Amino acid sequence: MVELLVVVLLLGIVTTAAFVQVGRDFARERVESASRRLALGVEFGRVAASRQGRPCVLQLSDSGWQAPVATSLPPCQDERLGLGEGISDPAVRIQHNLPEQVRFSSNGLVLDGGTVRIAAAGTQLVRCLVMSLPLGVVRVGRWQDSNCRPDPAL
Repeated sequence: MVELLVVVLLLGIVTTAAFVQVGRDFARERVESASRRLALGVEFGRVAASRQGRPCVLQLSDSGWQAPVATSLPPCQDERLGLGEGISDPAVRIQHNLPEQVRFSSNGLVLDGGTVRIAAAGTQLVRCLVMSLPLGVVRVGRWQDSNCRPDPAL
């Protein structure tokens, strides 16, 4: 009877450890997926501006890229591409210093720069997406020591 109790206790400990690890893996995947989706949304904005042949804008909210409500420029929307990619998981937190509206030129350049931080509870991984000027280069990295650093794992 004692041996059976020990086996059940050990199985409980192993199962608990497995659930904790799976939770960390899911949180990490949420961060990775959100960073890819946000970068893809920027690319959709570029392509939409190029296809339309005119400048356009997108707005970043807690749920991802969306068409701005009031703007002097048209939203980056192309029926063939859709608006872009959003963040469907409410557990993902986004912080950014982008302007209220991110502008794209008629040839697809990003005209506004800034940094977006993507985090989720359950993981220490914090991804960052940097849009730098003047060419509108977008890169994804790892947020460390209050900076967005290149990640050799990417």
